[in-house]
Amino acid sequence: MEMKNGTYDVLKYIALIILPALATLYAGLGKVWGLPFTAEIPATITLVDTFLGSALMISTSNYNKHL
Repeated sequence: MEMKNGTYDVLKYIALIILPALATLYAGLGKVWGLPFTAEIPATITLVDTFLGSALMISTSNYNKHL
């Protein structure tokens, strides 16, 4: 699996910054405001983030094999 540099950069930013921040934000606000699913939604976001990180690592590994 290989992807273009721009796609990789955007997905890496999402995986490293956006998704962890979103999970933390929802978990924190959920406790303060009594939002529903304060455990399930952050856990789901974290699972998606872990999958995305794995996909990016596979892409990086494949890219480095061609160097």
